[in-house]
Amino acid sequence: MEARWLWEHYLVSARRVCGLMILGESSYRYVSRRNDEPLRKRLLEAAREKPRWGYRRLQIVLDENGEHVNHKRIYRVYREAGLMIRRRARKRLRREGSPRPALMAANQEWALDFVHDAAGSGRKFRALSVVDPYTRECLALEVDTSLGSRRVTRVLEAVIEERGAPAALRSDNGPEFTSRHFLAWCAERKIELVHITPGKPVQNAHVESFHGKLRDECLNASWFQNLFDARRKIAAWREEYNEERPHSSLGYRTPAAFARAIGGREGCGKDAPGKTETGFPPALGNPAQGAGFPLSHRPGDGDSSLSRELVKQENRLGSEANVV
Repeated sequence: MEARWLWEHYLVSARRVCGLMILGESSYRYVSRRNDEPLRKRLLEAAREKPRWGYRRLQIVLDENGEHVNHKRIYRVYREAGLMIRRRARKRLRREGSPRPALMAANQEWALDFVHDAAGSGRKFRALSVVDPYTRECLALEVDTSLGSRRVTRVLEAVIEERGAPAALRSDNGPEFTSRHFLAWCAERKIELVHITPGKPVQNAHVESFHGKLRDECLNASWFQNLFDARRKIAAWREEYNEERPHSSLGYRTPAAFARAIGGREGCGKDAPGKTETGFPPALGNPAQGAGFPLSHRPGDGDSSLSRELVKQENRLGSEANVV
């Protein structure tokens, strides 16, 4: 760039400019022969079908079609084509809270919440989301104008018949999740009910993140003529989310593929083989015990009787030193 500017603005030869800039003449005269137009057209076609997908997910789509392209080249062409998705940065207040227990298996916990929208006729509707935070699967998306606690339990019953009961349910403090019917239903099936702190939706972050994708890729991108049209399009998006959409938290695998990889369909229920009465895998044994290492860091190498004797001697010596 600088050498070209000097050559255009001063009466000097290109060889002289290259000598002053310590630049090879071949590099100065080089003209790129690459042609990114076919890749640009394929990216534009894929972006028209999925306008809210970034370049990484579009790269996976191209790979599945047999077109293996370097991710840096895709990113460069993606930017040149003006396909960048602008996301508004939010100011966040950092607060230190108690860490949540790590999820170790499918069906350890389900997250529930509602999302609202309206059809073209102006009629409002709600959608009940049931998400497994471990596998990121959307287990149910029930759409209707009114969803009471009995309707919620019917949806959960249908999911439980398919994949087993969860160990816990996480939700907000809405009337559908705090009614006597819902509390009795959970107690009857021995399902722990976890209500988040009022005004803290971040404590149910998995379903909130799912709702962000649902609204960005389906609700905001679709026009619903009526309630039946909304049910059809939202159900189609749910199937696409589980079976086709790569998830960054799962190594860009789909939730259904991740669930199959870990055997989620066969061993996700509380009564599945290999699970204890609490519904989780059995605790791992101490590897040091079989290797001949002591199981205690106290004096005596794990022998409780010997360690107690040593502690008594230390206490007696300490008392005698205080007397002296």
